[in-house]
Amino acid sequence: MESNGHRRVKRHENGNFHLPNGDDEHDPWTAWAYKPRTITLLLIGACFLIWASGALDPERDASGDLVTSVKRGVWAMIAVFLAYCLLQAPSTVLIRPHPAIWRLVHGMAVVYLVALTFLLFQKRDDARQFMKYLHPDLGVELPERSYGADCRIYLADNPTSRFKNVYETLFDEFVLAHIIGWWGKAILIRNQPLLWVLSIGFEMMELTFRHMLPNFNECWWDSIILDILICNWFGIWAGMHTVRYFDGKTYKWVGLSRQPNIIGKVKRTLGQFTPAYWDKDEWHPLLGPWRFIQVLSLCIVFLTVELNTFFLKFSLWIPPRNSVVIYRLILWWLLAIPTIREYNSYLQDRKPVKKVGAYCWLSLAICIVELLICIKFGHGLYPKSMPLWLVMFWSSIGVAILSFLLFWTWQIHRSLAKKRQ
Repeated sequence: MESNGHRRVKRHENGNFHLPNGDDEHDPWTAWAYKPRTITLLLIGACFLIWASGALDPERDASGDLVTSVKRGVWAMIAVFLAYCLLQAPSTVLIRPHPAIWRLVHGMAVVYLVALTFLLFQKRDDARQFMKYLHPDLGVELPERSYGADCRIYLADNPTSRFKNVYETLFDEFVLAHIIGWWGKAILIRNQPLLWVLSIGFEMMELTFRHMLPNFNECWWDSIILDILICNWFGIWAGMHTVRYFDGKTYKWVGLSRQPNIIGKVKRTLGQFTPAYWDKDEWHPLLGPWRFIQVLSLCIVFLTVELNTFFLKFSLWIPPRNSVVIYRLILWWLLAIPTIREYNSYLQDRKPVKKVGAYCWLSLAICIVELLICIKFGHGLYPKSMPLWLVMFWSSIGVAILSFLLFWTWQIHRSLAKKRQ
């Protein structure tokens, strides 16, 4: 959770968050951005809507085709909803760079959830063709790409490059994306053991589902050395150092107008896009059986969102480099920032009756609908069944975890019974 300067964000009884009031709350140069101007913006938005819709000039759009009119209407509908969220939606625990930014993220996530729900009710072929409305290059079947077709490290029969397989994998554009992704996850989770559980867990997911998705078929050295020991490690290391840097930094949020020079003003402006306060996330998965289940649930949802990325691309024919994939990942990252903060605050809350925040609920809902789309549209696309040894492996893992939790619970109850005697 963040707070504004040295003051914490206060929680209402109904679960909403608000900023503490005070005359020195905002710098004079930026105070205008925090004053409510909802009616003014409503009138500006209405004027823009009049111009865009041609309400005063109906003949302007008389010659337009139906598809263009429907597209413009849908985008205008989304814009109006996002404008409402920007101005009127409840604020979250985050206040930088501005509470309105996170209200807008909330609105975009709701739009994405509604769009996913619409897609869920379509047929697979219709859904694929519908994606063309989002990007003209979509709706075309993708060529299969496997990273594990040739796992030889040294190619004696290749005179130009004997380490061709290693070079092609090492200098793939997704290596940098991999590192940046884990840097972002480290900033979200802020717990190194949990990050390594997710890192190794996703490689196990790739091993589990490689009979279904061709690009999960990786070489052992690609999965273990390049992914886990190089890309994931470097991303986690960089992310945790970023967290430690800001966590150990003394924040003096002097206003922009009080900065003595241009360099100070630039630093303060960039600082507006960093948290005002970095709280340490205390997950403590071994605090008790129920806390272990709660942290394990976070890992399962996290890995499910990661897997949904690949299954959605496969079933809806979306190329990895398409902008739709990038927009989804950016939205999920923005949504995960307040979600992780809310969930960690929920775990640390000592109240007997509590509920998860709106962003946690929204993230889980999106994850479930994405998963349902993957299941529905994936029917018949995966002719190969899961190998028996994988079924036995995961069944054993499930039985081991359940036995561990039952034994742990029994030990706790026995200890409490002894204390009462």
